[in-house]
Amino acid sequence: MSAVLIFVLLLYAILIIALAVGFEQVKDFQLKPEIPAKKFSIVIPFRNEADNLPQLLQSIQALDYPVDLFELFFVNDESNDNSTQIIKSTLVNSLINFTIINNMRTSASPKKDAISSAIKLSNFEWIITTDADCALPKLWLQYYNNFIKVNNSDFVVGPVNYHDNPGWFRAFQALDFMSLQGTTIGSFGLKQGFLCNGANLAYKTSLFENLKGFIGNDNVASGDDVFLLQKAMIAKQYKIHYLKSEKATVHTNPVATVSELMAQRIRWASKATAYTSWFSVLTAMVVFATNTALVLVLLFGLIGWISVKTILILWVGKAILDLLILYKTADFFNQKTILKYFIISFLIYPFFNIYVAFSSFFKGYNWKNRSFNK
Repeated sequence: MSAVLIFVLLLYAILIIALAVGFEQVKDFQLKPEIPAKKFSIVIPFRNEADNLPQLLQSIQALDYPVDLFELFFVNDESNDNSTQIIKSTLVNSLINFTIINNMRTSASPKKDAISSAIKLSNFEWIITTDADCALPKLWLQYYNNFIKVNNSDFVVGPVNYHDNPGWFRAFQALDFMSLQGTTIGSFGLKQGFLCNGANLAYKTSLFENLKGFIGNDNVASGDDVFLLQKAMIAKQYKIHYLKSEKATVHTNPVATVSELMAQRIRWASKATAYTSWFSVLTAMVVFATNTALVLVLLFGLIGWISVKTILILWVGKAILDLLILYKTADFFNQKTILKYFIISFLIYPFFNIYVAFSSFFKGYNWKNRSFNK
């Protein structure tokens, strides 16, 4: 039994070390002085985001990019608050080209429908998606313009991070989120990119059309980002890159309650069964198996089947491996101080991961006042 559990840890070690190597293979991108040329259609779905929109709109108004080179599509997904009025009153007197449309529902995924609705009306070569609860960096479009030209990209994944908020609960979410970002960057370094975040994502309009958008996975409520990425990866004809720059990071907020956190993570995990990337499936299996091993070794230790030495090997070994990728990611985002919450988060995470994984298989979830069945 001990040998099996240690073998699982060995597989995890190979995975994390490979991702850490991949992380370093993706070089930091430095913005170079250049006249803006690329034109972007920015798509922002929203549903009852009155509390968050002022932050987003302020960051949009601060964008350092010619206003004639980007357009905004706000897609109203059945909001019943004053989100629409906030957008209109904030931007109506600006020079920014914006349009508010209603979501045209055609599938089981509100967000995919919202993005598709906007793309049908877009006028420019590039689509960029973000979320209504985000804040955009001032040079956001400058970075995309420069990066796309340098790399001749067709699809660009950008960094996303939480605002640096105090408190353990928010830190737990931030560390979990950073692990996903570290995995994202590492997988791109290994030429096996399978994760991305729709809060900071860009792709050619022609790519979306050629891949027939979200057809084939629109039965899954979430995944507007990763499924399109995995489609593009399988096609093998597109240049897909990660824009590794902390200054191009889009920031968002963690959720406020435990129930919201569970619903959010179950929503994220629920799309894993539809992944088409072999590396994504392998990664999910190894991570779940390792967290399960950590819980099992404690149970087996209580009944005398496993020695204290084996327990320490697994728990300490995984902690070291997790710190390896988390340190790199926290350093990239200039948030190394958050690592002071690592130990307590690490002790809780295996139980959290197992609960979320099982729940994503057997139960639905509520999100933004909607119920989604498994």
